[in-house]
Amino acid sequence: MNRLSPDGGGDDGNDGSESLASPLLLPQRSLINSTSQVALVGANVCPIESLDYEIAENDVFKQDWRSRGKKQMFQYLFMKWSLCFLVGLIVSVIGFFNNLAVENIAGLKFVVTSNMMLAGRFKMAFFVFSASNLVLTLFATLITAFIAPAAAGSGIPEVKAYLNGVDAPGILSLRTLFVKVVGSISAVSASLVVGKAGPMVHTGACVASLLGQGGSKKYGLTWKWLRFFKNDRDRRDLVTCGSAAGIAAAFRAPVGGVLFALEEMASWWRSALLWRSFFATAVVAIVLRALIDVCLSGKCGLFGKGGLIMFDVYSASITYHLTDVPSVLLLGVMGGILGSFYNFLLEKVLRMYNFINEKGTVYKILLACLISLFTSCLLFGVPWLGSCQPCPPDALEACPTIGRSGNYKKFQCSSGHYNDLASLIFNTNDDAIRNLFSRNTDSEFHASSVLVFFLICCVLSILSYGIVAPVGLFVPVIVTGASYGRFVGMLFGGRPHSSLNHGLYAVLGAASFLGGSMRMTVSLCVILLELTNNLLLLPLIMLVLLISKTVADAFNGNIYDLIMKAKGFPYLVAHTEPYMRQLTVADVLSGPLWTFHGVEKVGTIVHVLRITKHNGFPVVDECSQDDSRVLYGLILRAHLVELLKRKDGFMSTSAESRGGGVEFSAADFAKRGSGTRDTIDDLEISAEEMEMYVDLHPFTNASPYTVVETMSLAKALVLFRQLGLRHLLVIPKITNVSSSFAA
Repeated sequence: MNRLSPDGGGDDGNDGSESLASPLLLPQRSLINSTSQVALVGANVCPIESLDYEIAENDVFKQDWRSRGKKQMFQYLFMKWSLCFLVGLIVSVIGFFNNLAVENIAGLKFVVTSNMMLAGRFKMAFFVFSASNLVLTLFATLITAFIAPAAAGSGIPEVKAYLNGVDAPGILSLRTLFVKVVGSISAVSASLVVGKAGPMVHTGACVASLLGQGGSKKYGLTWKWLRFFKNDRDRRDLVTCGSAAGIAAAFRAPVGGVLFALEEMASWWRSALLWRSFFATAVVAIVLRALIDVCLSGKCGLFGKGGLIMFDVYSASITYHLTDVPSVLLLGVMGGILGSFYNFLLEKVLRMYNFINEKGTVYKILLACLISLFTSCLLFGVPWLGSCQPCPPDALEACPTIGRSGNYKKFQCSSGHYNDLASLIFNTNDDAIRNLFSRNTDSEFHASSVLVFFLICCVLSILSYGIVAPVGLFVPVIVTGASYGRFVGMLFGGRPHSSLNHGLYAVLGAASFLGGSMRMTVSLCVILLELTNNLLLLPLIMLVLLISKTVADAFNGNIYDLIMKAKGFPYLVAHTEPYMRQLTVADVLSGPLWTFHGVEKVGTIVHVLRITKHNGFPVVDECSQDDSRVLYGLILRAHLVELLKRKDGFMSTSAESRGGGVEFSAADFAKRGSGTRDTIDDLEISAEEMEMYVDLHPFTNASPYTVVETMSLAKALVLFRQLGLRHLLVIPKITNVSSSFAA
């Protein structure tokens, strides 16, 4: 920001409006260095606005808080826990329906195709397989492109940015929720190498955001108990619970969901939020268990055996030996290198796709269709290159597999033989992971087949993620890492005195690839343990996750941070850069600074609101004794618009008493969760009203966060991040009768 003369510009006979754009800090420091690193601060300002997580402690808020009794406090706490219960209940039902639909749609497609292949109608089988994939992909792309473009992708970067304070338009709307659920089912059923875990996180966040709207006059939801949630702070907490419930519903991992929200999603955390998140995920686990029990009785069609994603690789005979450590260390190192390279390639492909998508909706649809056709050709054509193997005499399941699920896909083989490559490729992603993780199958897959599957998964997952459809990355990364881990197990496993079979190597490979790509440790460790139902793998999973993350961090950032950067979200990272220690907050301030007097003319407020986009404005008072200016506080744009809209607080002269005798309530200034908000251009103010005054003191936050101008930029970043700030006022370090406070 610039500097302000102490007189405020009020001695030249004008109305003082010129002082509104004057700088407040006195010229005590050198001019701002606009070369070096300072130029990076504030460059390419994103049009996306921030969220107001800070409570505006003005007189209206304080009066509302004092008026609350034990009944209102009980209502507030009861609604918090009730909404967490509803989030868990709704997300679990959606997750179950999601998996049920995918299992039945994809299962029907594979059953019809397999029956045609058994009859020798291979060309017709390929046509049905590719046509059904194309129709499903086209449907997912069309509803995303025309109904809710914000539903494209996994949604984890968007939710993570929201919890960081980024208010991106449309990411948590009802329309986005609908497209996310339906589009994810269609895209995953289309045999694209994509997952539904990321979309489930976004779905959980949408459900939580919609429940936390604080009611709706449009739909008659005006229950007083809901009014407590008409603020960004409580909505943020509920969205955090929703993201945890999404992971819990996707992987049946309640504890992993809580840790995922804590480690990866939330920028701000406290113990009370931990309890509510755990409660929401516990509800998810209980409801899913009840629904899965219904399906185990055979009432859910082609719903897979065992319910939602659950890869049981439990073995009571696992023991570790010193000879197993080198191969496990190699898994971690290679997982970190491959994961970072995977992120690098994905970022490049997304940038290329962005160039294509900018050409118009037709190009988006054509790109998705081409990816679908290419995927169908690979999934149907590559298994023909695999060899047919005789069925093992001690097979634990039917061989060859006649239908969809199983380790022994018949494909084009004769009776009594199976195609191991088709068992991996010509399958759903969940079943492919289940086959890779399976126990007692060390001799059922050739190393060449697993290597080919690894390469295909890498290519198709990178190409499929960038299409305009609700697609996730979690499951593709797991299946890619599992194939890589099983291949390493084939090379180094099978030694005497080792209990690490190929399936366990696949689990460790999935962990290393996840750590190398997503850079999480604790949450991924618990999610994998809950997925595999094998606590004995804990030490090895911890080891490979730590190594892979450490190695990958030397090359680039985690995949979700890279995607957020590509999308242009102004995400505030947790760590500070070294150069920030050399800068002060005064070095990065910019102007002009717009301020208001405690009692301000209506016309001045309207003028400033129309020519600026600022969300907050410092309010200063004139000191009658020495003509200096004193910082009173900060007032928000939304509160100013509400004051101008109500017009009840207008005064004919600036000498009238504060408040003008008008009673306001906190509900008048509550923030809407969705829908259009009033802007200054929507108001109609007459010329007579422009000459009136309004007292801003009762509506000004008199206790904003304030720092001195010599504070380092690194400390300011920590304040913004840990307190969830949107505004930070800067004042001079030395004040006297000739200087003034600054903002």
